[in-house]
Amino acid sequence: MNKKELKDPIEEVWALFKETDKRFKETDERLDKRFEKTDERFKQDFEEVAERFKETDKEIKKLTKNIGGLSGKWGKFVEGLVAPGTIRMFKERGIEVKETYTRADSIRNGKRMEIDVLAVNEEYVVAIEVKSTLTVEAVNEYLKDLQRFKQFFPHFKDRKIIGAVAGIVIDENADRYAYHKGLFVIGQTGETVNILNDEKFEPKVW
Repeated sequence: MNKKELKDPIEEVWALFKETDKRFKETDERLDKRFEKTDERFKQDFEEVAERFKETDKEIKKLTKNIGGLSGKWGKFVEGLVAPGTIRMFKERGIEVKETYTRADSIRNGKRMEIDVLAVNEEYVVAIEVKSTLTVEAVNEYLKDLQRFKQFFPHFKDRKIIGAVAGIVIDENADRYAYHKGLFVIGQTGETVNILNDEKFEPKVW
């Protein structure tokens, strides 16, 4: 065996080792580039999501502000228009109420009922429900309350209970529906509020 025969296998192994090491380095470089691209895409996606969250947060804040404004308008509508106008409105319909109460609250057997405005005399109690938007569904819910009214306000059990609904906004047909269910409908006309039912209307008595 000569030296060349001994050297060639070692050189071949060494050359193979260097080639393998080179391939590992090339693979690492390719993986690094891929990870860089992946990381860049991830950062872009994250930034897009963050931007969307900012926009959503702005919309939520705007909606909350609008709801708060509507709530303020509702309170003003009840306390500034409906309640003060109640005596006048029902006197014009032949029902002379003497006292008005806002947000009358009653709890019986763990259940609660709140009436936005109560107008009272010796014979009648007019119970008024006020909505920011008056809908048919809201009318139906209020009719259920009127059926249970004397359970929650038993000191009025000997009075005639008459129902009325008022709305800042009144959905189409909600006023007609309430009318046919025997309820007075109150709406804003100009700077004041008035009963919208015609003169031939006969209210239901509970």
